[in-house]
Amino acid sequence: MVARQAEGKGEQDGFLKISQLAERSGVSVGTIRHYLREGLLGPESEVKRTSRNMAYYPAAFVDRVLLIKRLQQKRFMPLRLIGRLIAEDPERASAMIELEDRIVQSALARREEGTVSAGELRERVGLPANVLERLEQIGILTPSRDGAEVRYEEDDVAILQAISRFRAGGFEEKLGFTVYDVLRYREAFEPLVREEARALLAKLAGEVEAERALEIIASGVEPLRELVGAIHSKLLLAELVRQRDDRRRRADAAEGRERVS
Repeated sequence: MVARQAEGKGEQDGFLKISQLAERSGVSVGTIRHYLREGLLGPESEVKRTSRNMAYYPAAFVDRVLLIKRLQQKRFMPLRLIGRLIAEDPERASAMIELEDRIVQSALARREEGTVSAGELRERVGLPANVLERLEQIGILTPSRDGAEVRYEEDDVAILQAISRFRAGGFEEKLGFTVYDVLRYREAFEPLVREEARALLAKLAGEVEAERALEIIASGVEPLRELVGAIHSKLLLAELVRQRDDRRRRADAAEGRERVS
């Protein structure tokens, strides 16, 4: 009778038995116990213990379990890393994952809408098939395949159009310019993009609604391209000047040594 009263009171106050927690979160009791041992569901102070063998857990633990499952199944994250992520702020971690999923879903939807066939692409950019094949081999292009059909997304088209304009402007293979030059940009951008993604999620998650966050990110695409282009032009000119001045200094130094000798 006492146990039943405690159980009813616990549920009314927003607490659950471990069996109820497991049922609502869709995992086994053993999994719940493992998460508890690893400290993934929160501090022991949040648990109400009515006896040595009876405890009641906050209903909020259901959301935490679901978040852990999501991170394991969709992000393939180890429990150790998950523990660090949710220890600081579980709600913010959940908002970050939700925003990340919405961004990816939105991007994939746009990608599907804007794809073009390989034949249409070659006509549009005027590049031979072997160039497309080489760019795919080195991971610059990522076409999708459905049987024999090959389709390219909008960003792939933009990359090829840029390469075509480079060639039209004189960046030709006979001068040593090849599709492999594109790799240096990918290698330079990869760490920058990783940091940018972390910064976006950290600043937007939990601060604005997911739809507003998507609007903010979309509005930044064109300004970012302009910013990157302007910074690149500025740095390129500065580097050309630096190399010119460095060569002059070396030449002057060599001339000075010859005069001394």
